Amino acid sequence: MLAFGGGAFHDVDVLQAETDMACFVLVHGGGHGGWCYAKVAALLRAAGHDVYTPTLTGLGERKHLLTVDTDLSTHVADIVNTLVYEDLRDVLLVGHSYGGMVITGVADRAPERIRELVYLDAAHPRDGESLVDTAPQAMAFARASARIVDGIELAMWPTEEMIAAMGCHDPADVALLRARMMPHPWKAFEERLRFVNGEAAARLPRTNVNCSASLQHSSPDDRARQCDGHRNVEIDTGHDLMITEPRRVADILLDVAGS
Repeated sequence: MLAFGGGAFHDVDVLQAETDMACFVLVHGGGHGGWCYAKVAALLRAAGHDVYTPTLTGLGERKHLLTVDTDLSTHVADIVNTLVYEDLRDVLLVGHSYGGMVITGVADRAPERIRELVYLDAAHPRDGESLVDTAPQAMAFARASARIVDGIELAMWPTEEMIAAMGCHDPADVALLRARMMPHPWKAFEERLRFVNGEAAARLPRTNVNCSASLQHSSPDDRARQCDGHRNVEIDTGHDLMITEPRRVADILLDVAGS
């Protein structure tokens, strides 16, 4: 349907779609890359939304940028710069696992660009906490096979045990992790997140999407954090829920976008 006026025309349906379009920035977890969101991103784009899946410095296709200085602050800057240089606003900022550390830091630095935070089986840090502080058992497991390469301590090597911990059982998903998972700079896991804008991040709406196993093994304090959102959803699947349940994750994100 076209509406004409003043010698120009506009596709009304296109204008409506643009009005309703949401902007998603999907941040991956430790050892992963933007590649892990391929299925979810395709579903969101098919629904007419704008989707960014940046890869953090030192991982995936940006592995050549890894240095001894790569840490949590580097990764927070990666995403802040994505928001700034792509001029993204009203963003639905999504973080998986370690990505919860990253999006919390981004929300502290650039709250004016964010509409809502979505934590996918993710860390929920408070001011002054590292991932080692919030997930000590998981981090002990990640560091058990750590190695120093070119002066950089790398943890979370993609061993069979580590891949199994991601909760993927489909052979194609397991093959994907074997091919693309990478070790993660330990410095990023042990750096403490320091807020610079007080409670700015806490004031943003948040949705928590938790995997059943994570909730079952959580301490009371951890469970309180995992369920402190404006929306709290539980999915009975493995930790890499964006790979194992892309349709369910996409549907939840579409619900957030439409609310």
